Amino acid sequence: MADGPQIPDEAETRARWGAFAWDDDSRSKRNAIMARYPAGREQSASIPLLDLAQRQVGRETHTQGWLPVPVIEFVAREIGVPYIRVFEVATFYTMFNLAPVGRFHVQVCGTTPCVLRGSDDVFAACKNKGLIKGRTTPDGLFTLTEVECMGNCASAPMVQINDDNYEDLDYDRTTAILETLANGGTPKPGSQEPGRHTVEPYGGPTTLTAMVNENHDYRDEWGQVAQPEAVEQQA
Repeated sequence: MADGPQIPDEAETRARWGAFAWDDDSRSKRNAIMARYPAGREQSASIPLLDLAQRQVGRETHTQGWLPVPVIEFVAREIGVPYIRVFEVATFYTMFNLAPVGRFHVQVCGTTPCVLRGSDDVFAACKNKGLIKGRTTPDGLFTLTEVECMGNCASAPMVQINDDNYEDLDYDRTTAILETLANGGTPKPGSQEPGRHTVEPYGGPTTLTAMVNENHDYRDEWGQVAQPEAVEQQA
């Protein structure tokens, strides 16, 4: 694919990552992860260890992180399984990057709900900032990827950038987020619609309004509390 990730030459990758090992921070987290699983079940640690390794690569490269083949091989040795058993996990989940990415991995949802709500404008804003699908910007800041549904259809269109989601986007809001990141700032995650906290209706909740500020028992109002005598009669 023209917009597919660009995987470095294997010789280059092995020269850089062939001696990969946990740093002090990762080693303590690795030990905590492995302690969750009984002997013989170490393969269950594949996902958290791959994530841990990807984050360490990110720290070492000042990016969002990726998984070079030697790093995947290292994780396989850690849990005592053949390399392919870990590689198939890394290639299945899109949370793992199999090629280098920038400091900010911009994943734009291109599924139908986001398209209907204006994801084309999100892509246009990215393009205007020099982002090209499947590529990293020359300054190493941004990598743009088009992905399938990430489960935020009620607040579409949306993007995921590293560990945060940004929702209710349009051209200007997307541009503002990218500019804030480029300038070293931290954009507000979640909905970008003023006054909207998550995915409640525009203008505020329209149902269960008594639950907004405190717990409220609606059962008496709905007539759904069975009286003891009624229960006996039904029996």
